[in-house]
Amino acid sequence: MNGNNSTVPYWRLSGFYWFYFASLGALVPYWSLYLKELGYAAQDIGFLMAIILATKIVSPNIWGWIADHTGQRMNIVRLGSLLAAVSFAGVYVSDGYGWLVVVMVLFSFFWNAALPQFEAITFNYLQHQTHRYSNIRLWGSIGFIVTVMLLGPALDRWSAGILPHALLLLFAGIWLSSLTVQERPSGVVRGSHESLIKLLKTPAVLALLSVCLLMQMSHGPYYTFYTIYMEAHGYSRSLIGQLWGLGVIAEVAVFLLLPKLVPRLGLRILLVISLFLAAVRWWLIGYFVESLWIMVFAQVLHAATFGVYHASAIQLIHRYFIGRHQGRGQALYSSLSFGAGGAVGSFYSGLTWDALGAQFTFEIAVVIALTAALVAWFWIPPESDTNQTSASQTKVV
Repeated sequence: MNGNNSTVPYWRLSGFYWFYFASLGALVPYWSLYLKELGYAAQDIGFLMAIILATKIVSPNIWGWIADHTGQRMNIVRLGSLLAAVSFAGVYVSDGYGWLVVVMVLFSFFWNAALPQFEAITFNYLQHQTHRYSNIRLWGSIGFIVTVMLLGPALDRWSAGILPHALLLLFAGIWLSSLTVQERPSGVVRGSHESLIKLLKTPAVLALLSVCLLMQMSHGPYYTFYTIYMEAHGYSRSLIGQLWGLGVIAEVAVFLLLPKLVPRLGLRILLVISLFLAAVRWWLIGYFVESLWIMVFAQVLHAATFGVYHASAIQLIHRYFIGRHQGRGQALYSSLSFGAGGAVGSFYSGLTWDALGAQFTFEIAVVIALTAALVAWFWIPPESDTNQTSASQTKVV
């Protein structure tokens, strides 16, 4: 992929990913820290973080259904981005628990509408060059890195009270960047509702969606408590921000390599490798937190546990869900993995963190990741079978 391809608005697509994941770089590592400074306990923090993820179970599917039936994906992206920013501004009204629950539900319902539909737009622009998706998506990772590394020292200096200001600016940036991207309809003939139901019953699709659910469940302790966990073991917020950033730098590096790795190894093998390395990563974080160098290595593994995993999973989703099902396919991926999986992960982490300890909580994550690796190995077919499945679906949609 290069910027001079006239059919692909490389920088406009990349700009949206930059702002969206820059906001994620502020929200995921530091929102729990902000809630802790407000005086909330681990169980309350786990629940509030779970809300952001739980709305992904419902929101992407509602908006995906609307997008697939209207074809107005970019209008949905723009509307969702704008209403997310407006809803989030509610944090300035009160920091009471009940009010924050309401704000998080509204904000995340609209915020979670945007990305799955934008992913579908990106793949529609790429058409048969889907292996080059990572060259656009890497700018989201760069946005995450910039935000997480700048905010770490800033929070050390001024406290977590500045976080809502930073987030609101980034949410506004998401909306503004969405205005620059034009609609791009799919070139595949639309299919029927029955064909989607039939597709969801196939063993390979069920296995893939189960793997996505389990993978994000395993991330629960990391996304919810990693910053708090590291700070409790003597790491400064600046250093914690650098460790978050290091993980995403490794992710960017692997995104640059993936266009060569995918044709060579295949999506299934890459997916299994990423799931196994996730188990290794959670074990290292749970047992060796006192060692900075092991923590550095664990963060480098983010290249596999997010970069390789996400690029492999989303391309498999795109192969299975074609035509009018693209929006709902991306929505299912988002809702079952980052939504249901992330919410369950945050919830069990909140329940076990104080009661059973951080190490035990990461042990749960190890078991979940290994289970996902076994499901992927035994029930997701090799690349040739996946291509044949996609070809047969083209005939019925």
